[in-house]
Amino acid sequence: MSDFNAVAIGRRVLSTEADALRTLADSLGEAFTRAVETMFNAKGRIVCTGMGKSGHVARKIAATLASTGAQAMFVHPAEASHGDLGMIGPDDVVLALSKSGEARELSDVIAYANRFSIPLIAMTAFEDSQLGRGGNIVLLLPDAPEATAEVNAPTTSTTLQIALGDALAVALLERRGFTASDFRVFHPGGKLGAMLRTVGDLMHGDDELPLIGLDAPMPDALLVMSEKRFGAVGVVDGAGALAGMITDGDLRRHMDGLLTHSAGEVMTKAPLTITPGALAAEALKIMNDRRITVLFVVEADRPVGILHVHDLLRAGVI
Repeated sequence: MSDFNAVAIGRRVLSTEADALRTLADSLGEAFTRAVETMFNAKGRIVCTGMGKSGHVARKIAATLASTGAQAMFVHPAEASHGDLGMIGPDDVVLALSKSGEARELSDVIAYANRFSIPLIAMTAFEDSQLGRGGNIVLLLPDAPEATAEVNAPTTSTTLQIALGDALAVALLERRGFTASDFRVFHPGGKLGAMLRTVGDLMHGDDELPLIGLDAPMPDALLVMSEKRFGAVGVVDGAGALAGMITDGDLRRHMDGLLTHSAGEVMTKAPLTITPGALAAEALKIMNDRRITVLFVVEADRPVGILHVHDLLRAGVI
């Protein structure tokens, strides 16, 4: 055990897999484009399948596709032979994974897809394998060495499958024009869901808005600030547009004779604002970058809400 070096082994594994990923990236070409277009044009679902470790990867690819708006599902190839082939429809596309391409459990899936002219995308390291010959499109993996060369356990090969699945999902996502707002629909929970909520979901509006007119005396402005408890007050002009904002910093800068001034004389003009449709993550970035705790929410220059950093904290964005 004196010669055992875990860090050296870890680096060797990562280097082996990184080299294989670079080879895979360099090999992408027309077949990859055809695979993306085939999935994009599918009227049905993208059915991912594979056996063993390839099956675990196929489940992950199906989950990634589904989370980015594609209709995708996993079908176990052994279960497919016992009735689940009926889950694959004529408008579907099959994405089948097998490094060797010779997993016998895939035979019935391949035959079924070919019989009913269902597009079959094969992800394999051997084009002349059963899977390679049966596929309409072959995404060829580099026949790179596994990271456990002597044991030959699936390591590098599954990393390549996952990465190629990610590449397909992202390319399909961009081909479909999928946006962060679309992504939010599929991720309502957890921190990710919170980051994808909109400002309009979290803001305070209507009677909670701390607003005062340009000509209002500062004692009135201080009263509104105290009542609303946001540490700020918005200053609106005669048309109701947000002309400025008064914060604790503005009060300190005008401490000398503060109560003799009007709100318009003390305010900071053209304050930072945000729209109701902006993502909570965007609001958080603005607050962090500018070191502020409050943002007024505006539509057509008129204040419709206010967002405090505590609102982001309560929603789990921070």
